[in-house]
Amino acid sequence: MVDVERKLTVRTPAEAVVGYLKDFANAEQWDPGTVSCVRVGDGGGAPIGVGTRWHNVSKFRGRETELDYRLDRLEAGRVVFVGTNKTATSTDDFTVTGGTDGTVVTYHANIVFHGLAKLADPFLKKEFEKLGDEVVRTMTEALVALDS
Repeated sequence: MVDVERKLTVRTPAEAVVGYLKDFANAEQWDPGTVSCVRVGDGGGAPIGVGTRWHNVSKFRGRETELDYRLDRLEAGRVVFVGTNKTATSTDDFTVTGGTDGTVVTYHANIVFHGLAKLADPFLKKEFEKLGDEVVRTMTEALVALDS
């Protein structure tokens, strides 16, 4: 299992941040590993809510991987996605709180590998930590652009 947590602060209002993060297709803008992320299942016409799904293609360490994500939890200050494929379950958990210094976003990524992929856990931690640092930069840029 790999756990990565990062915090960032922006002036963008918390409600706008949650509105942006709940559409996982926006991962194309804030996740440097995402190649494409497309909403599936309802043709994109229904409002986004718990159960909405996306197909995500990411590039990590030079290889593409595909996960099917589902919006698992949606609250005023919390957005949680769970993505799965045959080798991993990935949970992206965002907590969004407003404060006097701006909006604080806590991003927690948890990846549980299955089968033989579990053997890669110790080797991938450092790579995911670097990716977490990149996410802080790209997500901050994307969220600041919302307020422009």
